[in-house]
This record gives sequence, C-alpha cells and structure tokens, in this order.
Amino acid sequence: MMEMFNNYEVVKHFPVIAVMGLFLFAFLIEIFGAKCKIIRNTLTLIATGGAFALILGLIPMVFGEGNVISYWMGDWKPVAGYAIGIGYEVDALSLFFGLLVSGTFFLSSIYSIKYMSRDHHLGHYYTLFLMLSGSVLGLVLTGDIFNMFVMIEIMTFASVALTAFRNKKGIALEAGFKYLILGSIGSSLVLAGIAVLYMQCHTLNMAQISSIIGGAGLNPSLVFAFALMFAGFGVKSYIVPFHTPAADAYMAAPSSISMVFSGMVNKAGVYALIRLTYTIFNAMDIPAVNILLVTLGAITMFIGVTMALAQHDFKRLLAFHSISQIGYVITAIGLGTALGLSSGLFHAMNHTMFKGLLFLCAGAVFYATGTTDLDKLGGLSKRMPKTTICFLIGAFSISGLPPFNGFASKWMIYQSVYAKGVESGNFAYIFATIVALVVSVMTLASFIKVTQAVFFGQLPDKLKDTKEVPFAMRLPMWIMSGLCILSGVFYRFVDVNVLYPVRNAAFGVKNYISSMLGGEAAAAASNVSSEEFFTLWDPKLWLILFAIVLLAVCIVVLLGDKTLGAVRKNKASEESDGKYATFFGGEKSTHSHVAGSDLFWGFKKDFKGYFKFMQGMHSGSVNDYALYVVVGTALIVATMFIFVL
Repeated sequence: MMEMFNNYEVVKHFPVIAVMGLFLFAFLIEIFGAKCKIIRNTLTLIATGGAFALILGLIPMVFGEGNVISYWMGDWKPVAGYAIGIGYEVDALSLFFGLLVSGTFFLSSIYSIKYMSRDHHLGHYYTLFLMLSGSVLGLVLTGDIFNMFVMIEIMTFASVALTAFRNKKGIALEAGFKYLILGSIGSSLVLAGIAVLYMQCHTLNMAQISSIIGGAGLNPSLVFAFALMFAGFGVKSYIVPFHTPAADAYMAAPSSISMVFSGMVNKAGVYALIRLTYTIFNAMDIPAVNILLVTLGAITMFIGVTMALAQHDFKRLLAFHSISQIGYVITAIGLGTALGLSSGLFHAMNHTMFKGLLFLCAGAVFYATGTTDLDKLGGLSKRMPKTTICFLIGAFSISGLPPFNGFASKWMIYQSVYAKGVESGNFAYIFATIVALVVSVMTLASFIKVTQAVFFGQLPDKLKDTKEVPFAMRLPMWIMSGLCILSGVFYRFVDVNVLYPVRNAAFGVKNYISSMLGGEAAAAASNVSSEEFFTLWDPKLWLILFAIVLLAVCIVVLLGDKTLGAVRKNKASEESDGKYATFFGGEKSTHSHVAGSDLFWGFKKDFKGYFKFMQGMHSGSVNDYALYVVVGTALIVATMFIFVL
C-alpha cells in the first residue's frame, strides 16, 4: 500500500479521480438516490470520503518529498513549447487548500445526513452538494486558468441553488437571486480578464502565463487583465465592497451549506487571489498591490465585525464574522512576506475550522429549537450542554484567546503586519495592525453577546423540552473542536510541517513552471522580448469601452428612481422593522431578558451615525449591490493603472 503512495505514475491520477469522482457520484445520486435515503447517503459518503482519502494520499509525495504533481488531461502535453491541453498541477499550496476543501465537505456530508433528514427533495440537495464540492476542489487543483473559470461557474450556480434550497423560507429565493446576480458579475470579470490575458499570452496554462510575464514584464493590457481578475476573485472572496450577498446566502442556506460557504467556497476566491498575485503575475513585489490588499483587508475586517455586532440572527451574525475574518487573511497575504503569507494561510486554515464549527453549532440550535433569532433563544446550555461546549471552543478560537488556534494565527498576523510597517516605514501597516487588534476585541464582544443570548440566561418556556442533537450531528462538531485545540497548542508543528512547504510553494514560481512545462519549455516560453510582447494587443479600445460602460451605469443611477432600495431615504425611525431593516440587523426586536439586541445597545447608540450609514449601504437592493461591484472594480482598475504602470 505504501509503495502505491510513493509511485508518482500512480499518485498523479489522484487529483483528477477525486474531482471527477465527485461529479460522477452527483449524477449517480440524481439517477439512483432520488427516492432512496440509504443509497444517496451511502453514495455521498463514499464520494466525499473517497475524495478526502485521495487528497490525503498526496501528502507523502507533495509535503514529504516536495514534489509538484502534474497531469495532462487526455495526455495533451505541451506542443512546440506551448501548453494546449488542460493540466492539473498540485504543489503544496494547491494541496493545502485541497485538504481543507475535501475535509470540510466530508464532515459536512456526515452532518447533513441527520440535519437534512426533515427536508424534502434530498436527491437534488446531495446532487448539488457534490457538484459544489467537485467544483471547489477542481478550482484549487487545476493548472489551467480557463478551467478555473469553468469550476467557478459550476460553483456559483450550485451555490445559488443550495442557497435557495429551503425556498419556503422567506429570504431564500431573494438571497439566491442576489447570489446569482453578483456571482455572475464576478464570473464575468474573471472571464474578461482571462480573455485579455489570452490575447497577450496565447495560452491558458498558469505556469506558462507566469513564465511569459516573468520574461516580458507588465504592460497596460496585463495590468487591465490583472485588475479585472482581481476584482472578480474579490467578489468570490466577499471582500468589501463585494461582500453584500454573503450575509443573505449564509443565513438562508442550510447550516451544512453555510459551513462550506464560509469554510471553503470563499477560500476558493482567496486561493485564486494568491495564485493571481503570487504565481501568475508575481505582483507581490509591487508596493501598490501590497497597500491595496492590506487596505481592503483592514476595511473588510472592520466593517464585518461592526455589522456582526448589529445582528439579531445567529447565522447572520456568523456570516458577517466570516467576512471580517477573511479580512485578516487578505491583510496578511497582501504583505508579500514569508511571515505574512504563513500567517494568512494559517488563519485561513483556522477560520475553516472554527467558523465551520460555529455554523454547525448554529445548525444544531436551529434543529433543536426551530429558530436562530437571538431574541427568542436563551438558556440552552441546560438542554444542550455538548453543543454549548463546542460553541464555546469555536467562540474562544475566533476571538483569538489562547491556547486556541485563532490566537496563534492572529498573533502571527499582528507580528507580520507590524514588521512590514517598521521595515517599510509606511504608517498604513501600523494602522492596519491597530485595526486588527481592535477588531479582535470587538469579535470577543460580539460572541459574549451570542453566548448570553443563546446558551446562558433564562430558558424561554417554549424551549423547556429542547433536547441535544443526534450523534451524527455532534461528531463533526467534536472533530472540529478537537482540531481547533490541537492546531492552537501544536502551532509549531503546523508551522514546520504544513505552513513552511506551502509558503515555499507560493514563492517557488520557477519550480511550479518547470514541473508543469519542463525546463526547456519554460525557458523557451520566457524568452520573449518586451518589444514583441507589447505589440501583441492594443488595449486602448477596450479601455475606452470600459469607461463608456461605467459612465452609462453612473448615468442610470443618477437619473433613475431614487427610491429604489434606498433605506437612507426611508422616513421610518431607527427602530423600524420594515422590510429593508432585515438586511441590516435581522428580525424585529422584542423586549426580553438581556438578549442579542440589548447587550451592546450603548455602543450602537454612541456610534449611531456610523450604523445609520451602514444600514443605508446594506439596503437589500440588488441594484445597489451590483453598483458597489461596478464602482469597486473601477476603483481597482484606476488604482492599478495609476500606481502599477
């Protein structure tokens, strides 16, 4: 058995088998498991468990021996020095995210068996579930940029359907629609960037594109492509101002799906950003790119946590915390330093663990009580002690308390951002460090609020018969709880055996190129003069068209109906429970014991101007949210052209 895992010719098939197996079993469930619970549950566990086992099988060769696994679909290897086939390339960075993807979906599939048992049309659910898992896994393992786009499209539409799966729930269809519109805009930005990139490089293989750009350098066309793809992947990562569909989607989707949305679907966007900046464009030596990423990360973490403090719904609060924690990751990877990348990857891993755990706990609360409204809960520690312990572990982890994993990764982030500020003499990094520390304190405050509102305090009469959730739901929660503790206590082991090879892979672009193309092909691809490269395509007409489209959008907004989706125009009082208030703070507030809406009322009162502004920005209107994406993209494009060229 061990010889098989040390045989490269055998192991190189594992990534493709894992991805295609998930897609195959998705169709098998739709055909054979639609009406038979045993068949669909068995097929789901085999598919996710098998994929996880295959990805685990790559560890000895990739992490242990430092190899990069390359596989050409249909054996379409490079011809005359150019890659024309779809290649899968798995280095330590790909494998790191592949392990997170496959492990998260496997645990979610175990949890789903009991959690989803009360729902209908479960054949469709598990089909979509496996399509989503296959697409995310394929995205992080592929070496082809267009194949990455295809996986993004599958991921987007599976996510939309799963968001709206419980379509009898009021917000589900609306949340799915928002996800569809904004997700499609993000995908379109990625596709447009890929088109420009292909016009320049005449290949879609990421290793070869990196080799060509490394030999010729950046020109206006490539900067435009980089900016478009940066914004598109930002939409998939839920970076502010592209974050708006996340809260609705996480709240409306089943908790087993919210777990993978928060744990891995948004991490797919983070992975794509790392590949874009570190591998394809090798842009982390550009100070403007560093500042842009760190600034977006700091804004994201702050807005996410302040929005979380305003929420009245358990899952919606967790959704905004997911946005906030992604801000930490983006800030760290944006530094372009070894310590920064290690801390960002560590926090990405930890976020998958503790936020997945917290969403599973929220699902357990919903399963046992039928609600996630903070003002209708309380005292559940008396009825659900095991779930309470798991929740506290997750809360301590995300809040950055020792010895849990969140403390270790956040401490590394503080150090890396501050060190970058001292080294560069740029106060922006020092300020980002202060923001990160403040956000951590506010995170702890918001989880004090949740703990009080859900698990402690007075138990409502309606919940006196509440019981602990079944073992099949508790098992994944226990596993993730254990991982939160172990990865915090043994952080040195994680750093040496996991983060070190992953960090080296991200910075080892030459090894990534030569492993996919071979030394001679890589050298040939990079042997392109700047003069020849610059004449491949003239971007002026495309830039003019982009400016015209942006101008048209602004005109429509300025001349259109000013009342559409504008909470800031609403004459209702701040305590109004009108429709759009839902998109800011959750359900109607009612008088109760010290509940989620009351614990930090003084903070919200003192900063009512800020919260009123944020309520206006989170209007619930997809028109407003789409406008944020367009304006955000325009600003990113402008920043790139002003400061990068």
